Amino acid sequence: MANKLHIKKGDTVEVIAGSSKGNRGKVLYVLAEKNRVVVERINMIKRHQRPNQKNPTGGIIEKEAPIDVSNLRLISPADGKPTKAKRHVLDNGKVIRRCARTGEVFE
Repeated sequence: MANKLHIKKGDTVEVIAGSSKGNRGKVLYVLAEKNRVVVERINMIKRHQRPNQKNPTGGIIEKEAPIDVSNLRLISPADGKPTKAKRHVLDNGKVIRRCARTGEVFE
């Protein structure tokens, strides 16, 4: 069973550790089983691609590689700084994420 992650698709995050430290990007997709996230233009790798219908010339392509979720922080909607997210359960049972510092709700 996969853990519930504090980051979702579409969130804006900042890298807090590794070679891409300080860079920001949008989450493209989440690999919850492996606790990893793919972020737009972060952790770029090069792969050799055979020619196919989608890419008729082939060659070396650059694409995003997954990065561990522990190396990322959400960007606060209020002030644009990296922050932690806290979970709150509403009266109707719905779970929302809030900024730990300002209390703003993440969309």
